[in-house]
Amino acid sequence: MFLGEYQHTLDPKGRVVLPAKFRERLEDGCVITKGQERCLYVFPLDRWETEVERVNTLPRTDARARKLARSFFAGADQQVPDKQGRVQLPTNLRTYGQLTKDLTVIGVADRVEIWDTATWERMSAEADEYYADIEEALGEHGI
Repeated sequence: MFLGEYQHTLDPKGRVVLPAKFRERLEDGCVITKGQERCLYVFPLDRWETEVERVNTLPRTDARARKLARSFFAGADQQVPDKQGRVQLPTNLRTYGQLTKDLTVIGVADRVEIWDTATWERMSAEADEYYADIEEALGEHGI
């Protein structure tokens, strides 16, 4: 399971060091792709297969599903972290995520997310405000 928030930097070659706590789960490989709100998702290979199945169940007759699948899969890149725990973030993904130098890497249970730090700080503040009032929202969903 991936948990926590870590500050990292993008090196001049477009690589980021993954947190030490995440490396064992990702050592056999991972897939990096576009996430929501302009972050990057990093899935361990077994979890990636689950995402592939989920997206493939969407109806191809739905234009929104086709757009989602195209963006999700065309932007994806399979990687194996090097011995220092680094992964290469391809130019297209760095551009999508608006990643420059300062990055925040977070664990979100079954996946890792990579954020531009300034963007993460804004998103995190919004999420914390939502979380503070979540009891009402969860009740609406029967949780």
